[in-house]
Formats: sequence, structure tokens, C-alpha cells
Amino acid sequence: MSIVIDGGRVPKLLSRNNRPHSPSADVREAPAVRVALINNMPDAALEDTELQFFDLLGAAAGDLPVSLKLYSLPELPRSDAGQQHLSDFYWGIQDLLNSRFDGVIMTGTEPRQPDLRDEPYWPALTDVLDWAERSTTSTVLSCLAAHAGVLYSDGIARHRLSDKQFGVFEFKKISDHALTDGIGDRMQIPHSRWNEVRADELTSCGYQVLTQSVEAGVDLFVKEKKDSLFVHFQGHPEYGARTLLKEYRRDIKRFLRRERETYPTMPKGYFDTTASKLLSDFREKVVSEPHENLMTGFPGAAIADAVRGTWQSSAASVYRNWLQYLISKRADATAISAMTPAVRA
Repeated sequence: MSIVIDGGRVPKLLSRNNRPHSPSADVREAPAVRVALINNMPDAALEDTELQFFDLLGAAAGDLPVSLKLYSLPELPRSDAGQQHLSDFYWGIQDLLNSRFDGVIMTGTEPRQPDLRDEPYWPALTDVLDWAERSTTSTVLSCLAAHAGVLYSDGIARHRLSDKQFGVFEFKKISDHALTDGIGDRMQIPHSRWNEVRADELTSCGYQVLTQSVEAGVDLFVKEKKDSLFVHFQGHPEYGARTLLKEYRRDIKRFLRRERETYPTMPKGYFDTTASKLLSDFREKVVSEPHENLMTGFPGAAIADAVRGTWQSSAASVYRNWLQYLISKRADATAISAMTPAVRA
């Protein structure tokens, strides 16, 4: 495994699954690419998100050593168990702001306010975005974090959708960039969001849109901000094969608890015909008289083995290009530094 955990604070679930480990367990000769993962997902998805990014970075890195350090924004709502997990395995945000990394990845979280600037974690988030511009080579912002990034930097507001953009969508590569080198003209990426930022507003503010879909809008877009290349995904290339199934089940459960008014739309481009029929039959049974106890009839076990992560190869390719970009920029900086004494002489 090429991924190591900076500081040796390895979450237990990762240890049990032979996931990334402490640097002391595997000494590498080559200097590792240093990456900070700022995991802001709610407690229920906190450890799943760790696994998703570790697996994705592991697939992307190959034999390249990557050193990962875990952070989360303060002021996010946490249970006692969630806060204990952060205390055991994550570092404080001040440690991040006093450090420099080759790259940083920041996830989104479930929004609670229509205007992201009203979220309690907004001041900490903007501190991180300012830090990232001057203290990283490249910054990856995922889903809600991407929306927050463009809102803060360029005043680009997100737009509410009539229904959740939910499923696996095909995106066309519309411009060339190092991040999409070696990838075909089209790639699939999962999306799960109620809002979007739009291509025309992004390009008018200097962003370069790399992939776009007629049905799902923009996915991948980039912009240089001071010293860092900011990489934005409206979707979730890190998702595991069953993540959309878990989210769909969660949303159905919320409907049956009457925490949402409408039965959730089935994720597009994800289930096969047999699974779709099972799920449609379940909907017919429960929609007229919703009650949480009806979840016992949800056909999750019959479906789980049939879902496939059709996007994972493309996702690994994009992240492989991202890691190579970090290495190339570090090599350029080293070469310039080595030339400086000779120029002065």
C-alpha cells in the first residue's frame, strides 16, 4: 500500500481492513507526496468517506508514496462518538493553517442553510481557502466545498434544482488539461446534490470547465488562485460502488419517518432492470402509508451485489494525473531552487 498516515493516527476501521498505515511501518526512500484530507462529512458518513478517499488515492498512486493527514472543519455538528473519532485520529485546524502541503482535498457536508455564508463553519472554511491559495500546489474541492469555494472567491451563487441530481451521469471532456490526459472523451461520475453552479457563470469568472453533461451540467472545472491550482468537482468521483445505494436507502428512510415530503427519486444510470423493478415494487407498497417499520422490507441485500462502480477507473485516472501534477510542480520548484545559487554566482 502506497498510502501512509502522517503522525501514525490510523482509524481503527482502516487498520482492520489493511488500509493505510503509519509511516513507521513502511519506510520509503522517495519523498512522499504530502496531502491533507479535510473530511467534513456528517458522522454517519465520516468513516465511509475515509475509506473512499484512501481507496481512490491508493488506486491512483500505484507505487508512488503518498502521506495523508486528516482534518475536519470545526463548528460542524457532531455527536459525542463523532467528536471522539476526530479527537482520536484527526488533527486540529490550526495545525493545518501552520503547515504546507503539496495538495489538499476538502469534502462537502450536508447544508443546513440556503446561503452557505450563514453556516456556522463558514469563517473556518474561508480561512482554509485563503490558506490553500498560498500553501498548496493544488486544492481539490468536492461538491458542497466546490460551491463554497466559488461563492467565496468569485461571488458565484449556486442554483436550487427542482429535484435532486442523483445517480451516475456521463460527462463529455470539453477542453484539454493535464488532469484529463489519457482519459477518453467521455467519463461517468456519480452526483448527489440539490444545487448546481453553471458553466456560463464559471467561465465568465475565469474558470475552465473540463467536463460537462447535457443532463447533469458541469462536473470538473479548474482555476489558478495565487500559488494553487483549484480543482472542483460537483460530483463524487471518490464514491464506492454501494454509496449511492446507501444514500437512496437513507432518503427513503427519511420519507418513511416523514422527515421529507416526497419519496426520493431513484438514482439514474445506477441500478439494472431487475434492481429497478424490486425498488419500484417496494415503493408501491410503502408510499401510501409511510412508516419507518416498513424499511424491513427494503430489498437492499438482493441489490447490493449487483451494483458496480463503473466510474472508478476514470476517477483513479483523474487523481493519478493530479498526483503527477503535484510531483511535476515540486520538481520544477526544486530545479529553480538549485539554479538560484548559480545565477547569483
